[in-house]
Amino acid sequence: MTTRVKICGLTRVQDVKAAVANGADALGFVFYEPSPRVVSIEQVELLARHVPAFVSVVGLFVNPSAKQVKDVLDRIPLDLLQFHGDEPADFCQQFGRRWIKAVRVQGAGQIERAFAEYHSAAGLLVDAWDPARYGGTGHSFNWDLIPLERPLPLILAGGLSSDNVSRAIEQVKPWAVDVSGGVEESKGIKDIEKISEFIKEVHRVCKTD
Repeated sequence: MTTRVKICGLTRVQDVKAAVANGADALGFVFYEPSPRVVSIEQVELLARHVPAFVSVVGLFVNPSAKQVKDVLDRIPLDLLQFHGDEPADFCQQFGRRWIKAVRVQGAGQIERAFAEYHSAAGLLVDAWDPARYGGTGHSFNWDLIPLERPLPLILAGGLSSDNVSRAIEQVKPWAVDVSGGVEESKGIKDIEKISEFIKEVHRVCKTD
């Protein structure tokens, strides 16, 4: 099975073009003010013009109001919503759009409970826990906590780079991998060579399997 790739935290046209040219399946845009990778609706209106057919445009939100999500959807053709905070399932599913839920993994059984709670999601994203940040930590977590039984597609995030993504795919066998800091020069500024190497490594290990 080919593991899909999402490049998250994009802020510049050249980075969007590089991600697309190198074969990214999805591009993530952060609508969370405290994040160093935050983008405005106006920015994403421009960036989304450079995303071709069959590449998904994902909007990332952290504990938003319903109005904030609707304001974005009124102006940007998001294919998928990503909720990265403490949102309950009924909040996530009210927008008539496919969505995924992120879980910041702390201990055993947490992922299994999330599969049950967010059973109507299009996928479950598992990320590293940080008490001060909702994602984008640059740290991985104990992949042994990820169950083999997965009622939803599992998306692996947290500290991934071209150096460890092959091991991650071989061990976890995720539906997709999600990377941000691992392909950056600095927060919000992507490194085109790192994007290329990351996606090449994903494709290499998938072909090997």
